[in-house]
Amino acid sequence: DVQLQASGGGLVQAGGSLRLSCAASGFTLGDYAIGWFRQAPGKERERVSCISISDSTRYYADSVKGRFTISRDNAKNTAYLQMNNLKPEDTAVYYCATEIFGKCIGYESGSNFKTWGQGTQVTVSS
Repeated sequence: DVQLQASGGGLVQAGGSLRLSCAASGFTLGDYAIGWFRQAPGKERERVSCISISDSTRYYADSVKGRFTISRDNAKNTAYLQMNNLKPEDTAVYYCATEIFGKCIGYESGSNFKTWGQGTQVTVSS
């Protein structure tokens, strides 16, 4: 089965850190760009970050720039999202997904992202 497994979420106080992982099974994560998205209750899904297939380009939403870092370890078939200085407005379910062209095309809307993980809850208390 082709699967993405997002993990690492939890409850943290404002200013704290979490590292999310996105582990692939049944396929080679290194063949795809990887995006992180989040959805808070009552809100639309929004983009967070994306890393290209060669790690030559990384994109960040303005709201997380300077606080979050996306990375990938193709040898481990896993991608990561390091989240520092977390704020209550970062509270959401976080999803990882693979983009088929390898260049984060469609990252703004989530289009071209075909395989999605199940999501991991991040809750930041004030």
